[in-house]
Amino acid sequence: MKKLLLLLSFMTWGISAAPSLDYQVQNFQGELVSLNEFKGKVVYLDFWASWCGPCRKSFPWMNAMHQKYQQQGLAIVAINLDSDKALAEQFLSKIPADFHIRFDPQADVASQFDLLGMPSSYIFNRQGKLVQKHQGFFEEKSAGYENELVELLKE
Repeated sequence: MKKLLLLLSFMTWGISAAPSLDYQVQNFQGELVSLNEFKGKVVYLDFWASWCGPCRKSFPWMNAMHQKYQQQGLAIVAINLDSDKALAEQFLSKIPADFHIRFDPQADVASQFDLLGMPSSYIFNRQGKLVQKHQGFFEEKSAGYENELVELLKE
């Protein structure tokens, strides 16, 4: 939580870096893995936390997108920002994820992105270039989110 507060204070100062896949995060086993493993795919990168209400609505949508488009080259990666992994595991026991889950408990990677709220999602094309970002998740906009992914998958 302390890191998240530090992150939020950096954002209010306007300090930010260009989001990319050139970062390492933790997998379920606590090992560092690179987000570059998803290069060559359209990547929907989502930052979430167990306390985030809209995240409860975005997970079923991300599951549906994963199931529908993974064979066409879509990778959905949700990075949890809880400092206590048990909170994330409790969330996932109620709202399972069929897609890739990673962890950033110190918010080191999150601090490199211009997070303005939870969830925050970033869409990268197959070349690893950031092409879209969204703050929050709104069910009424889900068709638009899907259309963005479909257009990138055609490239």
